[in-house]
Amino acid sequence: MTDEEDVSFRVAFTTLFFTGLRLGELLALTPADCNFQAHTLRINKNYVQVTGAKIIQTPKTSKSNRTISIPLFLCKILQTHINRLYSPDQRIFFNLNKSSLTRKLKATARETGVKVIRLHDLRHSHASLLIEMGFSPLVIADRLGHEKITTTLQIYSHLYPNKQAEVAEKLDTVDFNF
Repeated sequence: MTDEEDVSFRVAFTTLFFTGLRLGELLALTPADCNFQAHTLRINKNYVQVTGAKIIQTPKTSKSNRTISIPLFLCKILQTHINRLYSPDQRIFFNLNKSSLTRKLKATARETGVKVIRLHDLRHSHASLLIEMGFSPLVIADRLGHEKITTTLQIYSHLYPNKQAEVAEKLDTVDFNF
């Protein structure tokens, strides 16, 4: 594996974790989708491979068409990656696909002794991080491109019960005389 390939994998995994993008959304990104001044990514297409044909199609749902804010460090990583390797009209991760990313993720997990996860689990990890950071289900649903907030709640509701003690503690701070 070349250093450029290794960097591409690291940038892809970092982007997946810190954005919650679906794999096809990541693979469809072009430099034109990055607004580094505003610190945003525009998600407006999906990359799929069907019987060897590489197809760019519309996102999964209408809500999947979105613009998300990204942290400054991710802007810098993506900008450096784009400047080093790519022309403005090609996909940012043109040299990667689901199979290569899956193989690399599994190999890295085994090398480091970390539990092997699926690529899609990076999306779940992002949502879990946002929940732990205190963001509302509505914000998370918008960021992930869920059509309905109920989708977000159905998938991640098990992560909210640990907040019940915190709710009670905050309610104890209310000045209430009975």
